[in-house]
Amino acid sequence: MKKEDIVDYNRKAWNKYVDEKISWSIPVDHNTIEKARKGNWNIILTPTKPVPKAWMGDVKGKRILCLASGGGQQGPILAAAGANVTVFDNSPKQLKQDELVAKNENLRIKTVLGDMRKLSCFEDEFFELIIHPVSNCFVPELEPVWNESYRVLKYGGYLLSGFSKPELYLFTDEDIEKGNLIVKNKLPYCTLEETKGDMESYSKTGRAVEYSHTLEYQIGGQIKAGFSITGFYEDVFEDDLLSKYFPTFIATKAKK
Repeated sequence: MKKEDIVDYNRKAWNKYVDEKISWSIPVDHNTIEKARKGNWNIILTPTKPVPKAWMGDVKGKRILCLASGGGQQGPILAAAGANVTVFDNSPKQLKQDELVAKNENLRIKTVLGDMRKLSCFEDEFFELIIHPVSNCFVPELEPVWNESYRVLKYGGYLLSGFSKPELYLFTDEDIEKGNLIVKNKLPYCTLEETKGDMESYSKTGRAVEYSHTLEYQIGGQIKAGFSITGFYEDVFEDDLLSKYFPTFIATKAKK
């Protein structure tokens, strides 16, 4: 399957995820926005651990790109905290969540639909901060994500990224649900391999296509693009079998 077809397929899959109300698609509530307006806020890049405030600095007046970050979560909080926020996402329904919060809470948020690897709609060095939660597992290659992020970020600005560790993909979802940690997949892995690349069969699962990008492409890719990694932490899912044995997510702070 062509890479562009994967992006289109995942757009539809994420629209469906929004209808199913998965955790990454549930907008923040009024109380969260009110607290953010008063300076009491935090955001996440990974499932549970808040981003250290020292990573963010003062966001008031900053031009921030929430990259592949729709869902009505990070963007509205940062806007309520005083930032000039642009939310960029591949799913129209995810963006509608941000638009809904913006309308209800009288926030100024710009939403843009598109592929995270293609940021040509933005000028060079336009943003002062990029927030990129766990999402790049839904595109087949990372180099354009890091290169474009570097291009649109001001010198001295930061890219804050969350991503899944490749070890997550050693096991099948079916085995994990049964409590069986049996290594079956070879890394790097694409979930399309479950149906030997048959998209029609895979579509019946109702899941987005995911890629287990290596740490060489996740961390090394940022460095190759020109970034310096200045912060790092690990995280887990709550009540997740794999997370009982090892950290399953990573967050990085990268400076241009």
